Amino acid sequence: MSPSRLLIAIPTFNEAGNVEPMCLALVQLGLPADILFCDDNSPDGTGAILDKLSAAHPQVRVLHRAGKEGIGSAHQAMIAHAYDGGYDQLLTLDCDFSHSPADLPRLLESARGAAVTVGSRWHGAESLPGWSLLRRMLTGLGHLMTKHFLQVPQDASGALRLYDLRQIPRELFARVRSRSYGFFFESMFVLVQNGFLVREVPIVLPARTYGHSKLTFDEAARSGRFLLQLAWERCRRPEQFRLPAGVRRVDPALHDPQHWDSYWSGKTDTSGWL
Repeated sequence: MSPSRLLIAIPTFNEAGNVEPMCLALVQLGLPADILFCDDNSPDGTGAILDKLSAAHPQVRVLHRAGKEGIGSAHQAMIAHAYDGGYDQLLTLDCDFSHSPADLPRLLESARGAAVTVGSRWHGAESLPGWSLLRRMLTGLGHLMTKHFLQVPQDASGALRLYDLRQIPRELFARVRSRSYGFFFESMFVLVQNGFLVREVPIVLPARTYGHSKLTFDEAARSGRFLLQLAWERCRRPEQFRLPAGVRRVDPALHDPQHWDSYWSGKTDTSGWL
């Protein structure tokens, strides 16, 4: 892999205390990669710190945005930057060290042809150390909803992901509408609906010690309502999430080997929908 083919991207908002140690941790990995920070005009001066880091490290770039536009919007901006820059792979993670930079080489090693490789919280009994019971319950509920309502068995709400952009057409991300936290499960849902291979790598996700979750209760409620809306649309008009045949780069049978999708899509009466 040439140095310019992998992009590591991190969204930031009020991460002044985290961006420098995160940047140094990523540089010290020694991966042949460029590093992109996408800052939403943080009022705590994160952007200015990032500009200094970019001047000190030639592989570090900064994308400054006008204001806080949503975490999903930030990920869409980083994805667009990766496509525009001609990168082959895009690796995303959070800046608060809830995702360990040490896990990045494991994702790269485990990809093995997968379109998306995700860090999963659901493959180990002790994967959520220090989490409160309430937070465990809410996160588990979200996983159950994406698994049963959207038919996405993978960890669909995490940001630690490796995208193989050589396999995924750019047009796919145009079908992802959410600009907030719903981006994560909606993008995974669209990827699965189009038959892309998703591989999971077990990770440990400790309770945040370098900051607080930016996911508010209101935002969680909006994400839940949006998930249910996606589930409804999946039943009524599943074709809206799928790329045209000429654009798709994988065989749908890889995702649906028994062709159940086409069977149920043909059921238009009330009993078939149910």
